[in-house]
Amino acid sequence: MTAAGTRPRVVLVGPMGAGKTTVAGLLAERWGVPAADTDRAIEAAQGRTISDIFVDEGEAFFRALEHDAVAAALASHPGVLALGGGAVLDPDTRAALRGHRVVFLQVGLSDAVKRVGLGTARPLLLGNVRGRIKALLDERLPVYRAVAGDVVDTDGRTPQDVAAEVAALVEAAEEGAVDG
Repeated sequence: MTAAGTRPRVVLVGPMGAGKTTVAGLLAERWGVPAADTDRAIEAAQGRTISDIFVDEGEAFFRALEHDAVAAALASHPGVLALGGGAVLDPDTRAALRGHRVVFLQVGLSDAVKRVGLGTARPLLLGNVRGRIKALLDERLPVYRAVAGDVVDTDGRTPQDVAAEVAALVEAAEEGAVDG
């Protein structure tokens, strides 16, 4: 068990386009804690984009980096943590998430496509962007639901509204833990 204050207050999971990074920043600002995004941490550590990592080294190499980045952040990040969309596919990562407050930011196909854009540089979306996003949503939805204690729908909502709902859920759970 990590020392108090060295675990994320909340971990945000969900597909690309759900707004995890944006909502993490808003929550961190609200609570006066740092925000972290495992994709950005990997890019900073590698000195290159995730797209470049995929092209140069392949998905398996990236997923190993991702697993290590998530494990390190879960053990030491004291704020709000946003995971990359595919991080929850790793069984060891799913196991590591147990005992953490995890919120699934759910997004539908239409909103995800609008947010990600059709001219995207995301490596898993090469080719038919809309079709790939749909396939990823269909494949990953049960996994996101399985790891999350709460689900917040992001469709048609501003990041501020989503962050306010996540904050209310986290704060109510923390209050309940203190009272109980």
